[in-house]
Amino acid sequence: MKAATNTTTQTLYGRDFLTLLDYTPSDIRHLLESATEIKNNKAAYADALKGQSLGMIFENASTRTRVSFEVGMTQLGGHALFLSPRDMQIGRGEPVKDTANVLSRYVDAIMIRTNSHELVCELAEHSKVPVINALTDYYHPCQAMADLLTIYEHKKTLKGLKLAYVGDGNNVAHSLLAAGAKVGMDVSVATPEGYEVNQNIFEKAKQAAKETGATLVQTNDPKEAVKDADVIYTDVWASMGFEQEQEERLKQFDHYQVNSDLASLAKNDYIFLHCLPAHRDEEVTSEIIDGSHSVVYDQAENRLHAQKAILLALLTNSK
Repeated sequence: MKAATNTTTQTLYGRDFLTLLDYTPSDIRHLLESATEIKNNKAAYADALKGQSLGMIFENASTRTRVSFEVGMTQLGGHALFLSPRDMQIGRGEPVKDTANVLSRYVDAIMIRTNSHELVCELAEHSKVPVINALTDYYHPCQAMADLLTIYEHKKTLKGLKLAYVGDGNNVAHSLLAAGAKVGMDVSVATPEGYEVNQNIFEKAKQAAKETGATLVQTNDPKEAVKDADVIYTDVWASMGFEQEQEERLKQFDHYQVNSDLASLAKNDYIFLHCLPAHRDEEVTSEIIDGSHSVVYDQAENRLHAQKAILLALLTNSK
């Protein structure tokens, strides 16, 4: 893993982007400021990554991740290559070490979407170029950056807000805890018993929260989590890799649907987030996701802008 030698934002150059827990609060603020600047001045960055290439490894299906990274590289003047396991020797048993070393000779950065966070860490260990985690079983940091950008745009602040996440204690929940801890935003996660967030990740996030004063809560009571929330967030109940548990999860998560009754406990001006794709009338009612509080399409668009900021920070010596 490539790491910073100090805490200034200039040290983002050449680093990996595996989890927000690896980044300082100032690093994250810098990325958010950069994302806003890039979003508002698209033309100014049209050649920022001219001549650079991003290798994109996908073990899972994707809409938002593939399109946003590919378009993002194009808009920055670079080039993105889509690589599926069928196209690569890693899908036929080539050691990760060999894949990392070879790709490092061809591309300027590697983005990977896979089930195993350990695989991503191994890839980063051997890669000579930055590795970006575009989703693993443990973390989804690019999504969390888009979430923070969206919340800031609508609330004009992050510190002191309360975000309530209701549903499965999955990679999205983990990254929201990390994000809240780093920016001083309180995060309450409500899951059914047996579906809580990873305890080790929760403790790491709580440790990080000591620096910013954020309060992180894990509960089994969705009403407790949502009470007085500024932001309500949910995700599908059966993430990729758990589709075979769909029927059982429908029973276990029955009382964790985000609906008008639950949302009434939040602040009157709450916003609703969902990382998509959504199963309407399962984890969230159509009334909520298609209602006036929902900003899910702003959120989806911000994957593009947040990831452009990440790419620019890791691949250039300035923002």
